[in-house]
Formats: sequence, structure tokens, C-alpha cells
Amino acid sequence: MTAELDMMKLYSARILALAADMPRTERLTAPTATAKRRAPLCGSTVTVDLVVRDGVIVDYGQDVKACALGQAAASVVGSAIVGLTPAQVVRGRNQMLAMLKQDGPVPDAPFDGLEVLTPAKEYKNRHASIMLAFDATLDALGETT
Repeated sequence: MTAELDMMKLYSARILALAADMPRTERLTAPTATAKRRAPLCGSTVTVDLVVRDGVIVDYGQDVKACALGQAAASVVGSAIVGLTPAQVVRGRNQMLAMLKQDGPVPDAPFDGLEVLTPAKEYKNRHASIMLAFDATLDALGETT
């Protein structure tokens, strides 16, 4: 397969649709915590605002400046994150990282939509961008404890 066909497979219609229809793209006016992460290799950034009450994420906003893969991951995370505990976010992040780096299974629900990024396993230079939404969220959650 040529490099061009590999890239076409990587940027599938499903990935592009997720990137184009990202939820929760408004920054919050009164977040409990905010964190920003940057992928050094590509320069992608994700800033996350969240509100946590009684150990549960009750509101979430994100500003995503990333490639389509990072946007698709942020789209799935943004769709699933409200109502979760920090432990559930950690589990989803760890499962996603294992899927990318160790050929692990697709993350469990509610992050199972990240299955669309399975082809990205072979593109190690994209992993940091894909992980930004999770990593920024965990940084913000660290501020709330």
C-alpha cells in the first residue's frame, strides 16, 4: 500500500465526521479547573475546562487546535465525559493508550467510539495529539483534588 493510501485509510470519513461535529467546544465561564496540553511534535493543543461536583464531572468545555485525529478523539471524549468520575476517565485514558501503544483492545464504553482511531496505532507521531483531550482532562482533574 502506498503512503497516500495509508493516509486515506487513516483519515476515514468517520474520523473526519467526528472532527467536524465536535461537542462542547465552548469554554466554561466558571470552571472548577482548567488545563492545557500541547503535543510537542505537531504543536496540537487542547484546553479543557471542567466543573466537578461530588466527585463527578458535571460540565465540560474544550478548545481544540489539533489535527483531525486529535479532534476526533476530543469529540469522543467530549461526548462521553459529563457524568463520569475521575477513575472512569483514568481507565478510558489508560485503555486508549494501551490500544495505541500495546495493541490493546478498544476502550470500554463510554469511550468505545475511539475504535475509529484504531488505524492510528501505526502512526506513532500522531499518538500525542490523540491523547491530548484525555491528558488535559486528567491535568484539570488533578487541580480539583
